[in-house]
Amino acid sequence: MMSRIKRRTKKVIIVIMAVILSIALGFGAIIIYGKYQISKIPELTFMEALEYTTKDNADAVITVGIIKDGVSSYKVYGENGKELPVELHTYEIGSITKTFTAALINKAINEGKINIDNTIDCYLPLPNGNKYPTIKELLTHTSGYKGYYFESPMISNFFMGRNDFCGITKEMVLDKTSNLNMDRESYGFTYSNYGYAVLGLLLEAIYDTDYTTLVNDFLQNGLGLTDTKISDRSGDLGNYWEWKEDDAYLPAGAITSNISDMLSYAQMQLENNPYFGECHKSLKTINASTKDYKTMGINMDEIGMSWIIDRENNIIWHNGGTGDYNSYIGFNLETGTAVVVLSNLAPNYRIPATVLGVKLLQ
Repeated sequence: MMSRIKRRTKKVIIVIMAVILSIALGFGAIIIYGKYQISKIPELTFMEALEYTTKDNADAVITVGIIKDGVSSYKVYGENGKELPVELHTYEIGSITKTFTAALINKAINEGKINIDNTIDCYLPLPNGNKYPTIKELLTHTSGYKGYYFESPMISNFFMGRNDFCGITKEMVLDKTSNLNMDRESYGFTYSNYGYAVLGLLLEAIYDTDYTTLVNDFLQNGLGLTDTKISDRSGDLGNYWEWKEDDAYLPAGAITSNISDMLSYAQMQLENNPYFGECHKSLKTINASTKDYKTMGINMDEIGMSWIIDRENNIIWHNGGTGDYNSYIGFNLETGTAVVVLSNLAPNYRIPATVLGVKLLQ
């Protein structure tokens, strides 16, 4: 009996570890395996990197957009870097979703509905006795919250091949938040999808509207991005993540878009659109660049409302990744240039969109 219990316990541990590994490969990260491969990347030109990434992959569809001298243009690349017909494709943009969530928070600040320095218990029904992070700390990933917290749906998601965060409800996140006591004076930078799930709860509370309705209206009616929305799994490239209507992690990475809308979005950043001007301003020095990031010319020096600030290269940027997609948007306010890379390849597949984007932008 005892041995059977031990074997069963061991299996459960293996399953949980597999789920955790799967989540670790989720949206919002740059993942490249092998020091040798990393060492070769800086020497590659943009086209060489693109050709290597799409080498002998007939399913690859990478769309690259540029804004330069006030003109927007884009190209679509397929296997071995071959140019494909200039068509619009629908991509998951992963954690770039967070920049829209942050813009909604900024909108609420400008409307006087919230104060960026207030703690979240000012707006959410949380118990007394615990210390909670401020809105600013959530926006800058300095709240102390982990990237995610394990919930039971993650096990079935792993076995069913679904999005790791599918089925994690708002009630689960609120309950977890109620039990977390962030009692340290300050925390360092820890990229947190969970923190943006909490920001979604906050937006719902102050606007008395569900996040999907709120953000879709903002995207399509407020910004005119008619092909950008919370994913309904429609699109031409397939393998889109499954989400449920009441999922808490939608504000962290559930939006789909195309290159036309994303270039319009990039142009809004360059024009210092009132929704976004404040979002670009530094709120925290994070110095979060890893050695591998620096090797590839990617710097994470400071952070605004979700946007990463690379002081060395004068670039403001964000990236995103889901199970089968990865993306990048970066821009230089001084030169008026911007680059968007949308890829239907996994974040850990060869050279990710972030590295391609930085190469082209620099």
